[in-house]
Amino acid sequence: MPQTLAPPRPARPRRAAGSDFAPLARQVRESGLLERRRGYYAAVIAMNVLATAAIWLAVALAGGAWWAVALAVPAAIVSARTGFLGHDAGHRQIARTPRANRWLGLLFGNLMTGMSYGWWNDKHNRHHANPNHVDKDPDVAAGVLVWTAEQAAGRNGFAAWMTRHQARLFFPLLTFEGWALRVAGVLDLRNRPVRERILEGGLLAVHTAAYFALAFTLMDPAQAVAFVLLHQAVFGLHLGCAFAPNHKGMAMPAPGERWDHLRSQVLTSRNIRSGRVNDWLLGGLNYQIEHHLFPSVPRCNLRRLQPLVREHCARVGLPYAETGLLESYRQALGHMHEVGAELRQS
Repeated sequence: MPQTLAPPRPARPRRAAGSDFAPLARQVRESGLLERRRGYYAAVIAMNVLATAAIWLAVALAGGAWWAVALAVPAAIVSARTGFLGHDAGHRQIARTPRANRWLGLLFGNLMTGMSYGWWNDKHNRHHANPNHVDKDPDVAAGVLVWTAEQAAGRNGFAAWMTRHQARLFFPLLTFEGWALRVAGVLDLRNRPVRERILEGGLLAVHTAAYFALAFTLMDPAQAVAFVLLHQAVFGLHLGCAFAPNHKGMAMPAPGERWDHLRSQVLTSRNIRSGRVNDWLLGGLNYQIEHHLFPSVPRCNLRRLQPLVREHCARVGLPYAETGLLESYRQALGHMHEVGAELRQS
């Protein structure tokens, strides 16, 4: 892959007197875009549940035919839609009360997807509070992949080899993301209070038992294994492709540097151009700037919110990053490639 420099860190514009975010927040509140869209979510949830049931019914009707394994692909896409609903519940976009949203999150996360809602919600909220901050955002902490030259510098052996080639390995690694999310959630149960541990662990156990029971009851063992592996690979790839373009290669606050809310959310985020396909495929996460500024805005309102945010950024002199889907991957992978440059030269 040719070396592609990540977009330069935007120059910090002159800060206006008072809060630059307050006028925008007032405008959005008065626009009604923060209001819940229960009818929209009721329809989306109903379609999601029916699609999940229809896919398993089709597997049953296949009568052991190998073509049923191919149904793992639409099953993975529907599972990702379920994950997006869990994300929306975590941001309290769906129901009016925190309690109702939590139960919806447990339904979509633990019971239907097999991912710990409590673990993911805690991790995701920390990301929203400090996006792209190396010391505070868990999404840019050093792991299998690294996001800064400083993180790459101390690597050696197999870890160094991974970092040198991480841009090429990124999409293949996403096929394991579904398993990684499951395992991370289970491991985190020991950090939860006893009641949460029992509730979340019990729901995860029910999901796992039902998932494998359906697969191995409706298909021969070899078909069931193939179905599960394909389902989880496409599921992880789909989720990763939805989240990857949003922040990778964007500005990263230096240690100890403090930005106000508007700048910390806008400068670190990248939008993907809207359209029916992108809006559906990415679960509304293509409006990443708007989502980070107003995480409780229902997904279906983000398109209407975008012009308000774009115009406000122009008024206060903030760059507003928006690009096509493929270009966003090129920028993100270019950043990952650049991070490993020093290791490739040693």
